[in-house]
Amino acid sequence: MTALNDALQSLVETEQAKSGGQALLLCVQSGDGGVDFRGGAGVSTPELRFPIASISKMFTGALILQLADEGRITLDQTAQGVLTDVDLSDLHFVKGLAYGPKLTIRHLLFQTSGLADYYEGGVADDIKANRDQAYDLAAVLHWARARRPMAAPDNGRAHYSDTNFQLLGGIIEEVTGDTFANAVRDRICTPLGLANTFAFEPKRDAGDAILPLYHKAQRLDVPQTLASMGPDGGIVSNLNDLMVFLRAHLEGRLFSPDRTKHLHDWRKMTFPLQYGGGLMRFQLPSWMTLWQGSPELIGHSGASASFAYHAPQRDIFLVGTYNQTDLPKRPFGFMMQVLKMLERRA
Repeated sequence: MTALNDALQSLVETEQAKSGGQALLLCVQSGDGGVDFRGGAGVSTPELRFPIASISKMFTGALILQLADEGRITLDQTAQGVLTDVDLSDLHFVKGLAYGPKLTIRHLLFQTSGLADYYEGGVADDIKANRDQAYDLAAVLHWARARRPMAAPDNGRAHYSDTNFQLLGGIIEEVTGDTFANAVRDRICTPLGLANTFAFEPKRDAGDAILPLYHKAQRLDVPQTLASMGPDGGIVSNLNDLMVFLRAHLEGRLFSPDRTKHLHDWRKMTFPLQYGGGLMRFQLPSWMTLWQGSPELIGHSGASASFAYHAPQRDIFLVGTYNQTDLPKRPFGFMMQVLKMLERRA
């Protein structure tokens, strides 16, 4: 174990140096406990909290499934039916047809609504330019209305949109009568014992030690934006907590295990990614790997190059972050390197 951990730490340090990023954190566990590694390089330590970006969507999805288990919502009811104080009638037009009032919770969770992505409509550029701002669901919907929809609902593909998960956050708050942050705390963090995980709130969390985001060499200070992103990208965690959450989610310990298989209704998204119910699937086709095959990864990643995935064929769990908004695709190649190292040493 010591030799393997030393090799993994060396791999982390080499990758951090090659990436040009400021930091890299990695935790690797096997299902049987035979592999258990935590390491960091650059301006980071394995205990440090970090923004998990769009891995937050797995938390939001888990909350939605809990409410469905309790019979307080169904996945096939409309978002408009829950958000009675929010007018969705002019949110989503495709070829003259209004789909806003017809969008279901399932459409949002599986990214099959076709809604415009508010985040790519300007927020992403503002973050990279270190421009901070606070916004709410009303602003999100205003920005989404101003952008062209990606598709009509259920067109056979998934179209990644943070707007979907902002709406799911609104549904969680409406049904529970509480804030999204409190729902995360009471329904996920407390039951799992996640002492270092929370939905970011600037006033409460100003003194917490959190790894800062970077864009290239620029340190980003965007607390209002991070707090506003809650259900689509505003949760903070650390390696230990995120590993516990990933395993609990994928092992069906946060909601009815019967629902887990239905989340794997994969739709093609941006190659080579597919999307299911609040989950991503990554697998390279055989022709890209000289017909040697590529491990399947199930979980989620984020725009800050955060990652939380399970390789089911090898029963390996991987979580971590580069914490860089300019390296969002970098984790996939790195996870392949980690899995190859584990395979060689098996």
